[in-house]
Amino acid sequence: MYFPYFMAYMTAGFVVSLVVFLWAFRNGQFSDQQRARYLPLGDDTDRGPARVSRMNRLEAYALLGLACSGLLASGAVLIFSLLRVP
Repeated sequence: MYFPYFMAYMTAGFVVSLVVFLWAFRNGQFSDQQRARYLPLGDDTDRGPARVSRMNRLEAYALLGLACSGLLASGAVLIFSLLRVP
């Protein structure tokens, strides 16, 4: 009974995850892995706060929208599958 809904839900989640991963890979999020392991050890107290650009703000809103749509889709699939029980 739940199999088609589950498969559609899992496929949509996989597609969204793949799109986000490819976006991060294309923007260079994984480019400097050697430097990343030493970041927690650094002392960056002399730096001022980072400026927030318009692009960073749009990316944050896009990720928030993806998270909200994922939660809404989860709720919709759950409610729809529970209402379809004979």
